[in-house]
Amino acid sequence: MTPPALVPDDFRRLGHEIVELVAAYLAGLRARPVFRPMDPRERRALLEQPLGEAGAAPEVILEAFRGAVLPHPMGNGHPRFFGWVNSPPAPIGVLAEFLAAAMNPSCAGGDHAAIYLERGVIRWLMELVGFPTAESMGLLVSGGSMASLIGLAAARHRVAAAQGWNVRDDGLQAGHPPLMLYVAEEGHSCLRKAAELLGLGAASIRTIPVDADFRMSVPALRDAVTADRAAGRVPACVAASAGTVSTGAVDPLDALADICAAHGLWFHVDGAYGGFGVLDPARASRYTGLERADSLALDPHKWLSVPIECGAVLVRDGVVLREAFSLVPPYLRTREGKGFGGLPWFSEYGPEQTRGFRALKLWMVLQHLGRRGVASLVARHIALATHLAACVDAAPDLERLAPVELSIVCFRYVPPGLRGDHARLNDLNQRIMEAIQSGGNAFLTGTVLRGDFALRACVLHYATTEDDVAALVDVVRTTGAALAGERAR
Repeated sequence: MTPPALVPDDFRRLGHEIVELVAAYLAGLRARPVFRPMDPRERRALLEQPLGEAGAAPEVILEAFRGAVLPHPMGNGHPRFFGWVNSPPAPIGVLAEFLAAAMNPSCAGGDHAAIYLERGVIRWLMELVGFPTAESMGLLVSGGSMASLIGLAAARHRVAAAQGWNVRDDGLQAGHPPLMLYVAEEGHSCLRKAAELLGLGAASIRTIPVDADFRMSVPALRDAVTADRAAGRVPACVAASAGTVSTGAVDPLDALADICAAHGLWFHVDGAYGGFGVLDPARASRYTGLERADSLALDPHKWLSVPIECGAVLVRDGVVLREAFSLVPPYLRTREGKGFGGLPWFSEYGPEQTRGFRALKLWMVLQHLGRRGVASLVARHIALATHLAACVDAAPDLERLAPVELSIVCFRYVPPGLRGDHARLNDLNQRIMEAIQSGGNAFLTGTVLRGDFALRACVLHYATTEDDVAALVDVVRTTGAALAGERAR
């Protein structure tokens, strides 16, 4: 058959071979290095490969994948990967991707299973984190960056309307006072990027300092809102974090919600990484006020191990979200329970028209885990991070640099001879991180906290154990001792 077609028997044979390949890959991850850097020749081979005039046989293509791509994963499939906020894929989610690709629907809207499935899993997410379901709306997106962009676009639309102008008609160039966005200094960079894309500009972004625990300062926010209003600017939105990516800090959500309610601000919460932490009973009280958010960003492809891409934006007022994005004339809009499929189209609630079938993998992963399984996964990761923090605190040559709120631990190696020498400690710990990353025994990343470079370990793998945590501590200490000794010579 002419490509891209395959005869059914060839498709079946290739499919079985790929399943065996993936099964062997997943089963053998622990025995392989966490990460293996590519050499220049391997990089060039992928960068410079020419596209042949004639099509290649599927067997040849699969063999090329086996030899050139599969040996060089990011590393997040390994239980000793503690870098960034990247989880392994849940195996049932891997299979779901295959099934979704086989159906290949466009999820803009319509009357097919993918649309109803997405409505259902959005409701599951709302129920899991305690977000109100009545009158609200949500949709699956590529990740937290797009989720926050959509949430802040809805905020811009509502706040502008409250000021008597239509931002979709007038834009931001019609002499209106600037709309102000308040973000903590530990807030994710996607919040600033969203503000820039929405035309607010750097002058409309207020960076709020954090307290000793790296949480947004409530008094500083209150002062900033008061000062902006007195200067004729329009306080528009507070973008809080339910789990920052540097330390896992959860902002004082209830107090921030009070300020938003008192001043008529939109309350956006970036819970892309940490929103599901509310399911750990030991942490749930930190999330009081999450249910008051006007919009909430979540990333099931982080803590829930749903294969990338799978983010979500939840908005309390579905009408406002639709008003911010829909380009369907009012006389053609579908009412709930009426028209084709009985539902408005998802494309009316965000910037995408063609949308992938992200809901299937989320539907399958959530069903496989169940509510108790999701809560247990979150609680176990937080417990492992707490255990890692205890190991750090017990080691004479390690120093913790931030409280442990969720599953992130920030610390550094401190040999006796360098105590108090911040510049040399920063250099040493950066070199420790680089050596560990290339060594293959574990993987962690870094961050900077109040000028100090910190080793940063994030526990997100469903198979990570206390032995893996012990191995991480050991490799940090042995690598640090070796590098400190090397510098001493």
